[in-house]
Amino acid sequence: MEMLEADLNAHGCAVLPRLLTAAQCREIATWYTRPGLFRSRVIMARHGFGRGEYQYFAYPLPDLVASLRTNLYPELARIANAWGPGNFPPDHAGYLRECHAAGQTKPTPLLLQYGPGDYNCLHQDLYGDHVFPLQVAFLLSRPGLDFTGGEFVLTEQRPRMQSRVEVVPLQQGDAVVFPVHHRPVQGARGTYRVSMRHGVSRIRTGQRHTLGIIFHDAHSQ
Repeated sequence: MEMLEADLNAHGCAVLPRLLTAAQCREIATWYTRPGLFRSRVIMARHGFGRGEYQYFAYPLPDLVASLRTNLYPELARIANAWGPGNFPPDHAGYLRECHAAGQTKPTPLLLQYGPGDYNCLHQDLYGDHVFPLQVAFLLSRPGLDFTGGEFVLTEQRPRMQSRVEVVPLQQGDAVVFPVHHRPVQGARGTYRVSMRHGVSRIRTGQRHTLGIIFHDAHSQ
């Protein structure tokens, strides 16, 4: 975790290697076929989001997902408050109370599944007025073995400049931390905000699973 804030400030993302074991990754990927764990399923092509599909977990979350959400939040909240403006509570339960009081009560952690030719268009995961500025994605599959292609991609839209692209190499069990919609950047005339989007490039072969941890809940309507 030592380099987390430095990497986020310098590059707009940070990789936490091997946060999940191979056994945990395989187990989570099998959950995709257990509909009782989820509140909704999205076929991406129907909405112009790309190709592939994903499912949002229902409450109560699986223990492992709930633990990741709870334990990752405090350090990310510290960074989010340093980025400002913001006054995020020090624990995730406190933040969820704020979301739920504002009508954002639907859980947002999700499991994504891609096959050959699938991809995820560049996007931002915004689900209401309460938006926690950082999120985490875990690669559950083995690049080069379970799938080829399917790189995680970030774009950064700087004011009056062309977009900058970051391709993030990941291994099974790695987590990537990245901004939901913008991040602060120090410029010659002070700090300014840049808009961030993320996506996944085309899967060439095989199947790719990803676990997404989003810290704000979604609006109930």
